[in-house]
Amino acid sequence: MNVARAREFAIVLAGGEGKRLAPLTADRAKPAVPFAGNYRLIDFALSNLVNGGNRRIAVLTQYKSHSLDRHIALAWRLSSLLGGYVACVPAQMRRGPYWFSGSADAIFQNFNLIGDESPDYIYVFGADHIYRMDPNQMLAEHIASGADVTVAGIPMPASESPGLGIIDAGPDQRIRRFVEKPTDTTGLEHSPGKVLASMGNYVFSAGALVDAVTRDASNPDSRHDIGGDVIPMLASEGVAAVYDFDKNEVPGTTEREGGYWRDVGTLDSYYDGHMDLVSVHPVFNLYNEHWPIYSWHQPLPPAKFVFDEDLRRGTALDSLVSEGAIVSGGAVRRSILSARVHIHSGAEVEGSVLMERVDIGRGATVRNAIIDKNVYVPPGYEIGCNPAVDAERFTVSQNGVVVIGKGQKLP
Repeated sequence: MNVARAREFAIVLAGGEGKRLAPLTADRAKPAVPFAGNYRLIDFALSNLVNGGNRRIAVLTQYKSHSLDRHIALAWRLSSLLGGYVACVPAQMRRGPYWFSGSADAIFQNFNLIGDESPDYIYVFGADHIYRMDPNQMLAEHIASGADVTVAGIPMPASESPGLGIIDAGPDQRIRRFVEKPTDTTGLEHSPGKVLASMGNYVFSAGALVDAVTRDASNPDSRHDIGGDVIPMLASEGVAAVYDFDKNEVPGTTEREGGYWRDVGTLDSYYDGHMDLVSVHPVFNLYNEHWPIYSWHQPLPPAKFVFDEDLRRGTALDSLVSEGAIVSGGAVRRSILSARVHIHSGAEVEGSVLMERVDIGRGATVRNAIIDKNVYVPPGYEIGCNPAVDAERFTVSQNGVVVIGKGQKLP
C-alpha cells in the first residue's frame, strides 16, 4: 500500500502531568503550557499532522485538562465537510472505574476510536515537543519497511540519556534494543558523544498497535507506557524500526533548522527553547509560511511602543512581542512578551519569558526569568538579580532561571 491510498488516524498523547515543569503546570496540563507568546505546546504536534494532510486526530487528555480542552475547541475546529476533526477525548472509564495508568493504557481504553475509524496506520505522537516534521515521509518509510511500528529517532548528547528513550538499531534500521531513560549508555559508533533518542513519535500498523497494547494490558508487571513497555517489547520481537528524523524535509526550512527538535520537559529546556527563537537567524524559525504553526489568536490590537525620550524610551530588541503588548518607556532585550504584557517606564526586561497579562512596574528589573500569567511586578522590584533572595521567594531552576507561577503575589 502506498501513502496516497493509506487510511491514517492520529492519536496525540496529551495526558501528561508535567511535574518537572512546575509551577507552570500547577493549573494546566503540560501540553497546554504557553510557548513563544502565541502558542501552546500541543500546537506544534497538531500543526505537523495537519500540515501533512492528517485531518482525523484524537487528543487523549487526563490531567487538569480544562485549559487544553478550551484551547482545542477554540483553535482546532477543522472543516467537517471532508470528515476532519481534532477531538479531545478524556478518560471515559470504558473498561472499569480506572483512570489512564499510562500512555498504552490510554489507547487500550479507547479502542472504540480505532474501531470507528478503521485505519490502516496510526500515528501516535507526543504533545509537548518543539519541532517541524512531515509525518508522511515517516509513514512512507514505515510502509516500505514492513515493520509493526516505526519510531522517529534523532541523535542527542549522551549526557541527556536519563531523560530520553534510547534506540539501538542495526544497519537495516531494525531496533535491536530500546531502553527508556537509562543511566548508562553507549554512544553511536560514528559519534561516541551522542546517542540515538526517540522523539516520542510513532507510526503503527493498526492491527499491530491493537495487539501490542492488548498484550501489554494483560501484563501485571507493565507500567503500561508506550515508550517504556510497548516499544521495548516490539523491539525484542524484531518488528520495530527506526526512522531517521534528520532525513525529514519540511518545505521552507533552512539547513540551520534541519533536524531541530527540543523536548521542553524541564524548566531549563523550556527556557532554552524560547532563547532559540530570539536570535537574528533563529535555530527554529516561527516565520516559515510554508509550514506554519497554527494556534488561536485573540482579537487584540497590535503591539505598541511609546515614548521617544531619553531614559524613557520604549524598545524591544532581539525579542518576540505579541499582540496587545505595550512597551511604555521600558527596555526589553532577548525576551518573549505574550499578549497584553505591559512594561512601564524605566523597567528592564532581559532574557525572560513573560506570559499573558504580566505587568512590569516602573523601574523594575527582570532578568533570566519565566513569569506565568497575571503576575504584577511592583515598581522597583528586582527579579534575577540576587540568587539568594530569589531562592527564598520563588522556584529557581537548576541553571538559575527564576520561575514565578500563575497569578502569584510577589512579596
